[in-house]
Amino acid sequence: MSKQDSKQDSGQRGRQSGGRLPLTGIRVVEITHMVMGPTCGMILGDLGADVIKVEPPKGDNTRRLLGAGAGFFRTFNRNKKSVALDTNTEEGREAVRRLVDTADVFIENFKPGRMKDLGLDYDTLRKRNPRLIYVSHKGFLKGPYENRLALDEVVQMMAGLAYMTGPVGRPLRAGSSVNDIMGGMFGAIGVLAALNERWSTNAGKEVQSALFENCVLLSAQHMQQYVVTGEAAAPMPERISAWAVYDVFELANQEQLFIAATGDAQWQALCRLIGRDDLLADPKLATNNQRVVVRPWLLSTLRETLRGFDAGTLAPQLEASNIPFASIVRPEQLFDDQHLIQSGGLTRLTLEDGSQTDMPLLPIALDGERLKPRRAIPKIGEHTDEVLRELGFSEEQIAALHSVPVKAREAA
Repeated sequence: MSKQDSKQDSGQRGRQSGGRLPLTGIRVVEITHMVMGPTCGMILGDLGADVIKVEPPKGDNTRRLLGAGAGFFRTFNRNKKSVALDTNTEEGREAVRRLVDTADVFIENFKPGRMKDLGLDYDTLRKRNPRLIYVSHKGFLKGPYENRLALDEVVQMMAGLAYMTGPVGRPLRAGSSVNDIMGGMFGAIGVLAALNERWSTNAGKEVQSALFENCVLLSAQHMQQYVVTGEAAAPMPERISAWAVYDVFELANQEQLFIAATGDAQWQALCRLIGRDDLLADPKLATNNQRVVVRPWLLSTLRETLRGFDAGTLAPQLEASNIPFASIVRPEQLFDDQHLIQSGGLTRLTLEDGSQTDMPLLPIALDGERLKPRRAIPKIGEHTDEVLRELGFSEEQIAALHSVPVKAREAA
């Protein structure tokens, strides 16, 4: 453990009740990349598990992504150790199997059949470790699609989310890796359930999580909307809103605020706040459903009024009146969000090069405490020798595992 790791670990022990986290004593081994599998491991690590990430000698390719993927590795790989092993060699695969022999949980998110090809599939590993909880993150659960490759964007198109997000004729994916992150979350939920069951059965279990089924769950409310109303749900930009006032408004100086009045009390408070008592006097606007009927006209007249208000002045007045509102925030502006800063929702995370960045924490608190990093983002293979020695490998065996044959390197 590095000095930085030790410092973070010591500080975290002081912040957590009794010096223990919920998953203290649980060992997790992951062979993952991109977002879905690493998210599962990160959640378990944040909850206290000892998470060991097995990477190829050149490192997880996610470390080198550019563009929209540039933040993936540092976001989803905190609280992990890194062990570099070449699974293209039998020696590397056997080292992984010996490591998994000591684990409570194994996580993977590679294409269907890849783990079987490596001899690291569930049937193989559970024979060696019957108490192992084996978590597979795939594109699809068992069924006609199970062997398809999938990406977050693919399943958003397949499961209705892209249709609901974009305007008519322009399906649009959500602006974040929502299904990958959800897939990791559901994988972690499955782990927690299996760990709890293991207390009574003393047996492990295979857990499966999948992108497509995640996205179908996100679309379930729109499926049921069709059942209830008999009409297909319109994409969000074309939707008939359940609430009359529920939109983005342009204020003075081209500033924007989202403002909502979902109840009659909020509607009345908004009208008084912006000086539109005339709308309160109209009996045809007395209830939300009545206002929904004339929503286009109502939004138009509210827009005319709100253009005369300054966002910086109006926002605290909306808050004081218990009217839901929000500024339109870009992701980089969240580093300066006062709630995140003052509530401890952002914390300093040490990266593999020794630099630091502010990182959002899991959105949960246990006894009022947030789950903070105990380990920096690991360097490639930073903990290889430490872990292999713990498994009983000799120095000669460790040195041999570090020597990657030319053919194996080319195969990687």
